[in-house]
Amino acid sequence: MSELPDPRLVFAFEARVDVAETRHVGRGPDEVLMFTPITGGTVSGPRLTGRVLAGGGDWSTTRGQVTELDARYLLEADDGTVIDIRNRGFWRAAPEVEARVEAGEDLPETEYYYRTSPIFSTDAPAHRWLASSVFVGLARGERGRVCIRFFEVL
Repeated sequence: MSELPDPRLVFAFEARVDVAETRHVGRGPDEVLMFTPITGGTVSGPRLTGRVLAGGGDWSTTRGQVTELDARYLLEADDGTVIDIRNRGFWRAAPEVEARVEAGEDLPETEYYYRTSPIFSTDAPAHRWLASSVFVGLARGERGRVCIRFFEVL
């Protein structure tokens, strides 16, 4: 049996997602549910440019020291194509790092774990590659927005 090659990641684009204030939704046994509205943003990179459309959001569930993320929103490419994205992932950090983030400090991605697994949907031929490949997102907070670099897995 032949060995599988190690996966390679190729940078596709970055989304700089503007967000409104996070809202407390509720509390369950050992968890807290929050909602963060998405208000717009930009998309730029070698494979996709455009904007983030307002109207989506990120539902986050925190259990202990780990937050599970489930965001859904729309991107609009420069050619007018609308692309649906469902972006799920995890955020976790040491308590002292989390306190610094809560205080509004922008920290480098190496200080915490903030990774996503996006799935894109579109029927536009020029952007069909998004809907037929696996991607990984590396995210960070930056001045009141969420910045996600999307990499195609080869």
